[in-house]
Amino acid sequence: MVRRIYVEKKPPLRQEAAGLLHELRTLLDVSGLTELRLINRYDVEGLEEETFRRAAQTVFSEPQVDDAADGLPAGDAAFAVEPLPGQFDQRADSAAQCIQLMTQGERPTVRTAKVYLLTGALSPEDLERIKHYLINPVECRE
Repeated sequence: MVRRIYVEKKPPLRQEAAGLLHELRTLLDVSGLTELRLINRYDVEGLEEETFRRAAQTVFSEPQVDDAADGLPAGDAAFAVEPLPGQFDQRADSAAQCIQLMTQGERPTVRTAKVYLLTGALSPEDLERIKHYLINPVECRE
């Protein structure tokens, strides 16, 4: 069974999202964009529920600085970007290694994606320009 968790920095610590919001509004002139949230999505296969819940608080997130949730928050537009098949995913590999150390068992399969949650008055053209800016087709896909 594949288990999924979404992890996002707590509001005062969302500097990366704030910087990207500023870039998109100024460089791409997407003035209708009012909020951008960056959320790391983890899909894990090969873990029992109890082990997954423990890993959620120790491997996938740091409770002091991250918010973890089972579902994606609401927004006007959302898309996820994941590494292409065959591309090395450092975040997924590190998480799998940590879980293996934690359980002293088999290494689970972990896949990650970065979810961009956008809020504001965005036209379809704005959304396409944002995706074109954020997605490097050589190493990742939507």
